[in-house]
Amino acid sequence: MAKPARTIQDQIALLQSRNMSFRQIANAPHFLSNISYYRLKGYWWEMQDDKVNHHFVNGSFFEDVIDLYNFDRHFRLIVFNAIERIEISLRTKLIYHLSLQYGSEWYLNLALFEDLNRYNSFVDKLFQDIKNSNEEFIIKHLTNHTTEHPESWKAMELLTLGSLSKLYKNLKHQLPEKNKIAREFGLYNQKHLSSWLLTLTVVRNIIAHHSRLWNRVIINKYDWPTSTPSHLLNYVPDNSQRRKIFPLLSAIIYMNDEISEGHSIKQELIDLFTKFPKIHLSKMGFPNNWQNEPLWK
Repeated sequence: MAKPARTIQDQIALLQSRNMSFRQIANAPHFLSNISYYRLKGYWWEMQDDKVNHHFVNGSFFEDVIDLYNFDRHFRLIVFNAIERIEISLRTKLIYHLSLQYGSEWYLNLALFEDLNRYNSFVDKLFQDIKNSNEEFIIKHLTNHTTEHPESWKAMELLTLGSLSKLYKNLKHQLPEKNKIAREFGLYNQKHLSSWLLTLTVVRNIIAHHSRLWNRVIINKYDWPTSTPSHLLNYVPDNSQRRKIFPLLSAIIYMNDEISEGHSIKQELIDLFTKFPKIHLSKMGFPNNWQNEPLWK
């Protein structure tokens, strides 16, 4: 049976009945009228000592939930900015290296790709996106070059990070350009870059839908290199550790160190952690000595 809708006052009363405390209860209606009760559940879940009856441990405050929500909002924005830099760099490297070697329409060259079905699906979707595009540079191309496909530097601008990641993965493994791109992201092996990119797409989509990233389980499995040209972590995170954001966050910073000299992403994160000292970073997979890891020093 569907649960009945509750007024904001009823929501507050329900939280109180479950042992949630309020430092300034007069402010609670404002928050609950702008951030849904259901969205906040993901932030107070760990405060419960009985997850069946939804009873909160003593000392659970609604305001701490709001602080955690605000921390996560700022955290997502920093991570989104970091992933955006990687996306733009990947697009640029694909266009540059492959266009110079195989021509401006290399993305239509079947000989460069491993999987025919994936290639066909990619091309079909790209042609549909080109046809439906409202981008001025695409409209201009279709008007002025009616019988020519857009050059890769035009066509690639229509691709999402997910499509770019799949395109890179489907390139033939023996292509020197594929390895060259991996090296420019600071990785010896192209399979590690493919794996990281596909997982970054999952995280980017979480952020794009304004979903919780704090304490999130990363369901997409990804590989981890045993060695890298520059310092990353002093250990290889196991599959359980990779289910939390810390290893992937380290990978994001590592790639930005390679492609975005002078970026402030790490410092922005450290400043955010300082601003919200009550946040349990361990819930995101941060080890006790995370500040001493080579990447984070």
